[in-house]
Amino acid sequence: MIAFFIDADNLCGSKSIEEALDILETSYGPVSIKRAYGSADRLKGLAEVCRKKSIRPFVNLSLSKNTTDVALAVDAIAISYQTPSPAVIAIGSGDVDFLPLVVRLRERGVHVVCMAEPGKMAPEARTSYDAIFLMGQAAGSDLPTEYSVSEAGKAVEMESAPSSAIASKAVNAAVKPAKSAAASDGSTKAFAKKATKKSSATTLQEVTVEDVLKAIPQLKERDWQTINSVAKQLREKQMLGKNASSIKLFGKYPDHFSLDPKSKPTQVRFIG
Repeated sequence: MIAFFIDADNLCGSKSIEEALDILETSYGPVSIKRAYGSADRLKGLAEVCRKKSIRPFVNLSLSKNTTDVALAVDAIAISYQTPSPAVIAIGSGDVDFLPLVVRLRERGVHVVCMAEPGKMAPEARTSYDAIFLMGQAAGSDLPTEYSVSEAGKAVEMESAPSSAIASKAVNAAVKPAKSAAASDGSTKAFAKKATKKSSATTLQEVTVEDVLKAIPQLKERDWQTINSVAKQLREKQMLGKNASSIKLFGKYPDHFSLDPKSKPTQVRFIG
């Protein structure tokens, strides 16, 4: 599940909001929760994009500063505790006031990204998000400076690869330095590609039900878990290759794991 919370007092352009949604949907998947917070006058100006993109407007009381930020933060935390919890939460604002919210969400294991306009991105906020996307730029992605290129790839790595031009631009912008560095060593690049392919194929064949339960003990409670969070844990424990699908892995054991929905699963549960 993907959630997008928009601070309409900060990310206030219709085109920027549309671009942000396009990047989120093509990089991470369908955005299930879309909310915009702001004053009545501000949200009135965004009425068309809210209607077009099915964004729920939340009118804020006309009080002192930060009331919009607090309303957004309260809802984001509340939704992070629901079941299933969002795998990705996007904050539509470059305001530094959201840093405590970002830190708390990341402590809960949520992947938090920032969708902001270039002139409104607080410098202090750049190192706190898992990824930052600046609207109005063709490349699309601006990641914190201390993130390595490999970590930048994880910012858009989900169960299905991005398919549209926007996602491709965002990914290419993130990995462009790596491609340039590797261009002088074709053998290394070929070896890495071959090793990754072999690892992905081998993992699905060798991982057993017992291995999965040992790696992710919360599955034993038989509650629904998000596919993305489970896949992330399996990859961290080197039980699932970077390009391997956890859906295929669980599909090998239909008597032990249940997937929901059947067509494009987003949740998995151990059934014994």
